[in-house]
Amino acid sequence: MNWFLALVIVALMAFVVISLVRGIIAFLQTTKIDLENQDNAEHVAVMHKRQNQMMFNRVKYQALAIVAVVILLAVNS
Repeated sequence: MNWFLALVIVALMAFVVISLVRGIIAFLQTTKIDLENQDNAEHVAVMHKRQNQMMFNRVKYQALAIVAVVILLAVNS
C-alpha cells in the first residue's frame, strides 16, 4: 500500500509540474501576442482560458497530492 501511495504522489507531483509549465507557456504566449498585435482578441481569449484551465488543474492535482499524503500518513500511524 505504501508503494502504491508513493507512486500516486509522484504521479500527482508530475501532473502539478506539467500543469504549471503549460500555464506559464500560455501566459507567455498571451503576453507576446498582446504586445505584438492588438487585433488578435479571439486568440488572446483562448489563451486566457487555457491559462485558467491549467492553473485550476495545478490546484486540483496539488489537493489530490495532499489527500494522498494524508492517507499515507494515516495508514502508517
